[in-house]
Amino acid sequence: MPRWLAILLISALPAAAQQGSILEPELDLDRHDDLGEIETVEEPRAATAEGAVLRGLDKVSGQIEDMEFRNGDTLNFGRLEVTLGECRYPKGNPSGDAYAYLVIRESDDLTPRFEGWMIASSPALNALDHARYDVWVLRCKTS
Repeated sequence: MPRWLAILLISALPAAAQQGSILEPELDLDRHDDLGEIETVEEPRAATAEGAVLRGLDKVSGQIEDMEFRNGDTLNFGRLEVTLGECRYPKGNPSGDAYAYLVIRESDDLTPRFEGWMIASSPALNALDHARYDVWVLRCKTS
């Protein structure tokens, strides 16, 4: 194939895609008339715990510290100020997968280094990005 023909075809693809001439999926709603047979599954509900247990690691000294929080508490770990918003767990299963809302700041900085939900079973999914410290959720505290 000549080079100019290949260039012409490649440059025509975006224009054809904008006009809708490239393959578009068709939705046939008449084919699925019996939607009443579909089961609805209720999502598991979460319960709020009175606090959480977090673990901190100082990567330089190798020191590990477990910290017990109540919702709303702020504790210091090294140069970090860790605030627990709340801890939640699957209703009816307090030993289940905990997740906690955390705000983590350096002691001398008002800008959070981390703010969001951290999940106990997958701490790397939404993790603190700090050169010296690691903090993760272990479990919720229940009465």
